[in-house]
Parts: sequence; structure tokens; C-alpha cells
Amino acid sequence: SVYMRSVSTSSSGDASAAGRGSNDYGSDNEDDRTSKDYYFDSYGHHGIHEEMLKDEVRTKTYQMAILNNAHLFQGKVVLDVGCGTGILCMFAAQAGARHVYGVDCSSIINQAKQIVDKNGFSDRITLIKGKVEEIELPVDSVDIIISEWMGYFLLYESMLDTVLFARDKWLVRNGIIFPDKAVMYLGAIEDAQVKNERIDFWDDVYGFDMSPIKELAIKEPVVDVVDAKAVLSNCTPILNIDILTCTKEQLSFDSGFKIRALRNDYVHGFVAYFECAFTQVHKPIGFSTAPFAKYTHWKQTIFYLRDALTICEGEEITGQIACEPNKKNPRDLDISMTVKFDGRHSQMNANMQYRLR
Repeated sequence: SVYMRSVSTSSSGDASAAGRGSNDYGSDNEDDRTSKDYYFDSYGHHGIHEEMLKDEVRTKTYQMAILNNAHLFQGKVVLDVGCGTGILCMFAAQAGARHVYGVDCSSIINQAKQIVDKNGFSDRITLIKGKVEEIELPVDSVDIIISEWMGYFLLYESMLDTVLFARDKWLVRNGIIFPDKAVMYLGAIEDAQVKNERIDFWDDVYGFDMSPIKELAIKEPVVDVVDAKAVLSNCTPILNIDILTCTKEQLSFDSGFKIRALRNDYVHGFVAYFECAFTQVHKPIGFSTAPFAKYTHWKQTIFYLRDALTICEGEEITGQIACEPNKKNPRDLDISMTVKFDGRHSQMNANMQYRLR
């Protein structure tokens, strides 16, 4: 689950810790760092950046979006929100940007400064350690904002808030944001084996009934790879974000959905995935984290139902999905789902509460 991975793996790309006080508690000296420091500054650990950089779908899409549109970057001032290792800053400098400012409050920025220097960009890239909401840039405005802010279920860890803050504070009128669009989708899946291993397991543990833990397990969405063959319905958009115009408030959403079965099967839960696009360019480009697309480190997010549905081809599931930051810990997401189904072989009218943490 994400809970197990939230300390050790990243969900949101190079936007390591731009808006999070990740190193408020930690030590800057690598040799003095402890597990506590890495807990509060998980993006300070190189392993997370390795995983993101090796995600070719992610990194190459940014590289192509920037380098194939060098005419947009020529002589421009660029801001990278959550710069991590500085990879996007260097792509922008390669594309001819006049100056690039990278902001991050994770300790990885110390290595990023050395990387920028080693690659001969220190005259054109300035890296600033701190929270985007608290730092000052040496310029009044920027022409382009680049950021890799996406998390599991697109919004987990709330990095987009920070990008919107930077947009409202520094981006020139008609400025460019990379990427500028994101869409999240929901579909139904058959997943008996994994549901059995992760959820139903608690019904009989060495002969003991541990079902109270099952109640906890079912409330926690699972981040994992879903086999394309497991998707048994069409997938419908549940959130559409235009990063150029959206507000922080719109990131809490409440969407109706209707999905239709493409075959006779059993529904054990729902899968969510997202797509991102760079549309302010000569030839729009994007990537998908769908089960039927190439693997990315975001994988997919699975929401299990308590009871499986028996569904026939052409039958429809309707429902509502709502998502908002948790009141106590805004990095976590509270997600509620109502599911209505009236099929030939089974019926459901359920209300599920989930917490992505």
C-alpha cells in the first residue's frame, strides 16, 4: 500500500519537496543523517530520484516536450518547481533558456548544485533551497514554469498546490506551464487473486479470525500494477485539470461516473490512472499511466469493494467519487465512493470510504 511506500518511495516526480517542509527536521550533512531525517525528508534519499529518472516514460516525455520546443525556451526565464536532481532545469538550459531557477526544500538540492556545476550550467541555472511559498526569486516574473508534481492517484501529496502558488505569483500573462493538462480516469477491474491475498487474507490467519484488520485494509487504496486484461469496462474521466486556470479549491472534486461492462465478469474493485499533456507546444505530447500503457513508477491506484459484483456485458455501474485533502494531514487524501448497480445477477448500493496515505 501507499502507507508502506510513502517513506521509502516517491510518488511525485522531481517535484521532490518544493512545497513541503521536508528538511525542516533533517540534517544536511549526509553522514549525520538518520532514518528520522529520511522520514521527514524522503526526497533527500538518492534512491527515490533513481526510480524517477529511470522511469523513461516520464523523463523522456519531459525531455522531448522541452527540447522539441526549444523555440519556446530561447532567451526565456524558466522556473522549475521542485527541481530534485535538476534534470528538468538542465533540459531547459539545453533548450536555450536565458536563465533557469530551480526550487526545492529537500537536501538533494546540495547534490543538484554539484550536478549543475559538473555539467557546465552554473552560469544559467540557479538552485534555491526552501519552500516555494517562502522563498524570493531574484526576478519579478518567469516566462515558463516546469514541474513534475504528479503523485499517486495524481493528487497524493498535494504538490500541485505549490505549482499553482508559483503560477499566481510569478508567471507572466499568457505564460507557459509544462505540463498544462491532466485527466484522471476510473474503470472496473476483476482482481480476485490480489483481493484474496491482500484483503480476504484477514478472514482466516492460521485459523484465527482477524477480520477487524480487514476493515482497515479495505479502506486503504493499493498502488500497484494492474494487468490490462483485468480491466473489464470502459474507463471514464473523473477529473479534468487545466493547470493554467484551475484553483486550489478545484483540486477537491466530486464527480459522477457511469461505466459499462465490456464482458461477463466479476467486479472486485476500481482502478484509477491519469494522463498528462503538454498542449501549449507546436505538436502536443503527453503520457498515460493506464494499465494498457507502458509502465511508469506511478503504477495505478486500486479501490477494492467489500463484495464482488457479478456483471454481464453491457450492464452499467453508476456512482459518485469525491476526493479532498485530509483535514489533519493535507498530504493524505480522503476519498469516498458511492456505487450503484442493478444487474441480472447482483445488486449493490454501497458507500465506501478510503484514505490514501
